[in-house]
Amino acid sequence: MQENHSSYAGRWVAKVRGRIVAQGGTPEQALRASQQTRHKEKPEIVYMPHSFSFHPLLESIKNILPADQELYLVGGAVRDMLLNRISPDLDFALPSNGIAFARKVSNELKADFLPLDEERDTGRVVVTQEDGSRIFLDFAAYRGEDLEADLRARDFTINALAFDMHTEAILDPLDGSTDLRAKVIRACSPLSITDDPVRILRAIRMAAAFGFQIEKSTRAQLKESASALTRVSPERLRDEIFKILQGPKPDASMRALEMLGTLPYLMPELVELKGVEQSLPHVYDVWSHTLSVLACLEDILSAMRIGYTAEQTKDMLTGLLTLRLGRYREQVAEHFAKSLNVDRTMRSLLFFAALYHDVSKPDTKTVEENGRIRFFDHDIQGAEVAAERGHAFNLSNDEIHRLHTIIKHHMRIHSFATRLEGDKQTPSRKAIYRFFRDSGEAGIDLILLALADVRATYATNLTQETWVAYLDIARILLENYWERPEEVVAPPRLLDGHDLMKELNIEAGPLIGQLLEAIRENQAAGKIENKEQALTFAREEVAKGFTGEA
Repeated sequence: MQENHSSYAGRWVAKVRGRIVAQGGTPEQALRASQQTRHKEKPEIVYMPHSFSFHPLLESIKNILPADQELYLVGGAVRDMLLNRISPDLDFALPSNGIAFARKVSNELKADFLPLDEERDTGRVVVTQEDGSRIFLDFAAYRGEDLEADLRARDFTINALAFDMHTEAILDPLDGSTDLRAKVIRACSPLSITDDPVRILRAIRMAAAFGFQIEKSTRAQLKESASALTRVSPERLRDEIFKILQGPKPDASMRALEMLGTLPYLMPELVELKGVEQSLPHVYDVWSHTLSVLACLEDILSAMRIGYTAEQTKDMLTGLLTLRLGRYREQVAEHFAKSLNVDRTMRSLLFFAALYHDVSKPDTKTVEENGRIRFFDHDIQGAEVAAERGHAFNLSNDEIHRLHTIIKHHMRIHSFATRLEGDKQTPSRKAIYRFFRDSGEAGIDLILLALADVRATYATNLTQETWVAYLDIARILLENYWERPEEVVAPPRLLDGHDLMKELNIEAGPLIGQLLEAIRENQAAGKIENKEQALTFAREEVAKGFTGEA
């Protein structure tokens, strides 16, 4: 009867007279295992092939690889191969001369090169693809005396994998492929987390990304090492946080980080949100509400993705969302395809804004005589707090400005929806103009955040009437932004400051800018259509003692 070898796929096996007698993650492990029972026999050590997704760039690397150059693909890229995923970046390990070899690869691929870490002999090759996206190829000398030592010093067993670029065999000294099949995240050693505390965040991110469980003793290591995050640079913490927010289940990930006690060392402003009560219609305290907003925002963006239809959900409220706003899927996709920073996405920045949108509620909480809890100006103060965190994380100025804008104005759509539901009053053209004047492209983010915010506020108590009011406001705003921009959102300028000074015989000063803005508002309202009307309006306003105040 023929032996079934499928269970050995991706493993090294020891064969004696054609029969498998032992196995291991590396040739050495297979040999040692066989010697325990067959110490007098000399086994044949063979790699049992494993099917996987081959990254397109690997073939290019193989073609320029000298026959005598030892080179291994390592870490997450190998893990992703075994999961039949294409990794966005590739890490390679070699005995020495990582920077020199990276330079050679960059020359062959006609790609960009930079010495990433001279102390660790690590060079980076940046391959820019036709769509403008970039793939990073990092080449590093072994961290240890050999490849196995390098792998054992890594974070988690599912990342302690290597792929021989010559033989296409997998080396797996810590049996990470078994943990991969079991969907378990396990630290490589008792020192894995303390050696690099940012691995706490990486574990949470990977658990969410793959739907894996963190092994019990590893989870204990994460919690015990939380305070060590103070040793990690703000940039590395930022990068991991934004990767978490870009990935699936950001709400569960943030809850896990809070339970592990990491928030005081990551984003201490958020610690105070827990347990802060809110009046109805809020059903959660501020922290639970914030996490719910993240979950609802993820659901809304999923429902607004290209290809999603109302038939794909049994949730009536989501079905209404797709029916009323579904025609804007492509525009929403284009909005999130843009970036304010090449290393971070618009989506992750919006989720960061959602995480901080109520950050100042603890500091602005008041309780009225009737027991109602209010948070006056929490949006204004929260924008400043979030901007400070943005500076601490070294976000770009554009990102901080977008973050500040979203949080500062996040209550405005709630006001629109309240007036529509209560008084049947839709936003005026002037109100729509002012909304986008103040928010710009962030207006799209504000609309999506408001939808998530109201769902998280009411939870299962949200009525169809309230939800439809919000959807109608969203539709009106998006319709004007994308379908009538020159009429309402950004009317063409009919005249400039020189025209006003010449025609009205007035001097340069703040009055000029205020008049120009008043003209544009009235253009948006449909009251001014040409230059003559604009000048007539300006003359009349000046004659009445125009001050520029709304």
